[in-house]
Amino acid sequence: MPSVVLLGTLDTKGDEYAFVRDRLAAAGLTVVVVDTGVLGAPGIAADVPREEVAAAAGADVEGLREAGDRGAAVTTMADGAGAVVRRLYDEGRCDGALALGGTGGTSIAAAAFRELPLGVPKVIVSTAASGDTSPYLRETDLVLMPSVVDVAGVNRLSARILANAAASVAGMVLADPVFTTDEVPLLAASMFGVTTPAVNAARQLLLSYGYEVLVFHMTGTGGRALEALAGSGQLSGVLDLTTTELADELVGGVFSAGRDRLTAAGRAGIPQVVSVGALDMVNFGPLDTVPPQFADRNLFVHNPSVTLMRTTPEECAELGWRLATRLNASTGPVTLLLPLRGVSAIAVEGGPFHDPAADAALFDAIRDTVDPSVVELVELDAAINDDAFAHAAADKLNTYLQKEN
Repeated sequence: MPSVVLLGTLDTKGDEYAFVRDRLAAAGLTVVVVDTGVLGAPGIAADVPREEVAAAAGADVEGLREAGDRGAAVTTMADGAGAVVRRLYDEGRCDGALALGGTGGTSIAAAAFRELPLGVPKVIVSTAASGDTSPYLRETDLVLMPSVVDVAGVNRLSARILANAAASVAGMVLADPVFTTDEVPLLAASMFGVTTPAVNAARQLLLSYGYEVLVFHMTGTGGRALEALAGSGQLSGVLDLTTTELADELVGGVFSAGRDRLTAAGRAGIPQVVSVGALDMVNFGPLDTVPPQFADRNLFVHNPSVTLMRTTPEECAELGWRLATRLNASTGPVTLLLPLRGVSAIAVEGGPFHDPAADAALFDAIRDTVDPSVVELVELDAAINDDAFAHAAADKLNTYLQKEN
């Protein structure tokens, strides 16, 4: 019988958890209740008591209670809950996960559920399911369901919402398995609107070679998701043609993926083919949201919600150094392709971001920094969206993967 982990603070929400537990059981699921509370006595019995959760983080409940530091307690119980949830999954006792809570409970559950692989159903009914939810979601497929009212008692409204949450998790867990191609090597590719033709063409070639390709949109979240997947051991190779998030990280755009971008595949030794796609731009929101210090820069309204800013030669030099430095740390095969005639659809000759001086600064910094004993540097007399570039990228990655096999 499939199992669902029901995780939360049983000292403050015992009635609500009992209600949801019974709904899950009525749906034909085994329920594993995990207690992450610290203060009062649990309102219902737990299959994994709070003492075990705290111990998984190297702490004890009594010490957390006596310290009187709520923030530290939440952090500790989140760490312990993550270890417990991952153990339950590895033991085959977690086919899905559900939690209820306010900001504290949501923080604990979100951290714990991030330990589960992508595709494992994970839902939190939360008072925080509005506004900026990125601190909870990060790169996962976690679903935040608005609680509407506080998670404080079972009443005519909360009962309906909690029942819906239980039914949604039950439906996901009990649904027929989807078609899978686990025997086919799995690849990840990075794409942006201005590199779409290149990635689509390369993807079609890789599909014809017998691979499955996941395409990630490089909006910060996409880059973090790609990095997480690369570090999970599920990928055979990475086609990272669009590294634009590095520019947002450097200049302060809205699509930064953080300092770990372009590092996970290298650490894991996964074959990579990388390029400088869309490093000609930094992303902002609508035109009136561009910071005032950039008012005199080369700006391009991509659509009403996105304004692009051309990177300068100085910024491009730094980007080239950062990209090459991160690739130099790779432990597996890696090729860096330079499209000398344009790094995006709008950086080609005649385009609004055509800037030979900026491109030269980018390319020169890469040439000066890249370690040829680690990274193969290939320069192509083509724009990134030319068919020749896409073929070169796909064929190179295929060559690496054929050698791996």
